[in-house]
Amino acid sequence: MDAPQFLEEFGHIVNAPGGVARLRQLVISFAITGKLVSLGSSSSIGESAYALVERAEAEKRHVISKGEARRSRPLSPIPIQVKHQYPPQWEVVRLGSIIHLISGQHLKAYEQNTSGLGIPYFTGASDFGWVNPIVTRWTEVRRALAIRGDILISVKGTIGKINVLNMEEAALGRQLMAIRPLAIKPDFIALILKREERNFVSKGIGIAIPGISREHILNLVVGIPPLQEQDRIIAKVNELMTLCDTLEEQQQTRRNLQNNLRQSTLQVVANAQSSYEIQAGWERLESNFGHLFSMPEDVIALKGLVLDLAVSGRLLPPDQKHSSTGQDVLQAIAEARNNWAKSATGQEKKEALEMQKKLRTQRIRIQADPLPDHWCWASLLQVAQVVVDCHNKTAPYVAEGIHLVRTTDIRNGRMDLTKTRKISEETYAYWARRMPPRGGDIFFTREAPMGEAAIVPEGEKVCLGQRTMLIRLFTEHLNNQYLLYVIMSPSFQTRMIEAAIGMAVKHLRVGGVEDLLVPVPTKKEQDRIVACIERLFEICDRYMETLGKKRQLAGSLAANAIGQLTGISIEQEGVEPVKVPQTTLISRLRLGKAPNVKELAPLANLLARHSGELSAQDLWQRFGGEIDAFYAQLKTEVVHGWIEDPSYDLDDSAPEGPRKYPDGWLVAKVVVKEEA
Repeated sequence: MDAPQFLEEFGHIVNAPGGVARLRQLVISFAITGKLVSLGSSSSIGESAYALVERAEAEKRHVISKGEARRSRPLSPIPIQVKHQYPPQWEVVRLGSIIHLISGQHLKAYEQNTSGLGIPYFTGASDFGWVNPIVTRWTEVRRALAIRGDILISVKGTIGKINVLNMEEAALGRQLMAIRPLAIKPDFIALILKREERNFVSKGIGIAIPGISREHILNLVVGIPPLQEQDRIIAKVNELMTLCDTLEEQQQTRRNLQNNLRQSTLQVVANAQSSYEIQAGWERLESNFGHLFSMPEDVIALKGLVLDLAVSGRLLPPDQKHSSTGQDVLQAIAEARNNWAKSATGQEKKEALEMQKKLRTQRIRIQADPLPDHWCWASLLQVAQVVVDCHNKTAPYVAEGIHLVRTTDIRNGRMDLTKTRKISEETYAYWARRMPPRGGDIFFTREAPMGEAAIVPEGEKVCLGQRTMLIRLFTEHLNNQYLLYVIMSPSFQTRMIEAAIGMAVKHLRVGGVEDLLVPVPTKKEQDRIVACIERLFEICDRYMETLGKKRQLAGSLAANAIGQLTGISIEQEGVEPVKVPQTTLISRLRLGKAPNVKELAPLANLLARHSGELSAQDLWQRFGGEIDAFYAQLKTEVVHGWIEDPSYDLDDSAPEGPRKYPDGWLVAKVVVKEEA
């Protein structure tokens, strides 16, 4: 191992996304190729690698002769050039010549039990813990047995994961195999298997359930050092892995400090009461910007601050002269609504009269939060031309037709029409009979999730899906983009959550939506606020893109550094399309204690906006960051209690109930899908 070269590249590797994980890969790669520890003297080597392999092969023949193992096909010879990649005192062999490989066998349901009768029975990687498997089922059928010290490897579905059996014996299902080293240190074989995990995944065959065969494992080329050198390698790996643990803890501590600093800085700006305090807060934010925002997801909190400042009248410079007020805007909307009721015909007239009836009986409690003197609070019903609920039934779908916009098609202020369900003209005529949507209308979701909103694009024919509502404005008096930003603001989302009902799944009644309060400035200020938000968001988006590119570049540099040091090419996430198997995290994450609106808890805030519960996959996609950043942020928010400790069952068929894991773990079930 070239120590100066490693030290030169160390910073690139560790500080890159997933850098410590790459460092662990590097340590293991060096360990199993003889580059991690210095060579011992000939007098200290003891039994040679050649003699050790001879002893292992003799044990293999003895096991076969006793009928405890089946005879494998002859293993392929190893090319000379491969042997030259290892130290001369090492012996290079096929793994199959020095191990006993036991294939698992499926047991029927009646052959299993959850009452502890018999021996443990493991079915797959879902039974794996961090190092050792976790017992949830037992069996009295003694078939496909592994014994203490055997290395368990998952060979179907989730491929290449390993655990070490820490009990006297256990039965294995067909998704597992047991590797029993003969004369070789099991910990050293485990290092080899950890190093080969990525290769096992790439060799996976099968469409519905990818897997690897016995031949994949038996024909693996491995270098075997003398026994004493194996001990020194294992000890050094353990020492370096402990250092990696320390590095991860330090990185998490640094990240927590950064989060706290960013939270306090943003909170100072958000709580500022005077123009001087706001200016001082912005200057502090600007001078520390690079330290506060190091990941793309960090900028989400800044966007939330911008929205809250904008809709509370603190984003624009103060102006003492106002030719109109928010009350004037409400009066103009009321007059326009009355004129509409007089001139409308048919269904529109019914809707106009219904709106007037609702307004006469509506009773709202005005929000106490301060606004500029010439602004006012109003309900969504007061500022709208009309608020219409959807037809709350599942529409019949067709292959081609009109977009049916469901709650899943509205995210982060945008309407995604690329994956919508389609309905026929006849269905549309009935489903949209109350108020056919048109460009500029706002769709609002009141359940699953609640609080998402988007503007209908001009020229698109769309229909309300279930649990959505249509808000139409007199846009000459109220800017629809301004109202959208109000809905997206953290302060509005907080008011919405307080108004929601339901124990299991939070949602809004139609009347609850109509009663939600929005701040009303003059039309001129609305337009200026929208322009200002869009300029600031454009800057935020550019910065997020820059951070994303920097992280991708850092990852590439780390991969290249490892490639130069080891000769191993590491596939970069996000560069190439994901190959099968595709996986989906289906764990449920639930909101714990609600964070303060100013606290830096992007994941908890997302959960709060979506009924307090989302799947891990859905939350990660909404989060928008890399998976490593997502897990780091999740761990932080679990520690603060903003998100409940995820502790869910990985086996839907297990009758014994949820399986418990250590605090702070994210438990995810992996479902293998066929690539479309």
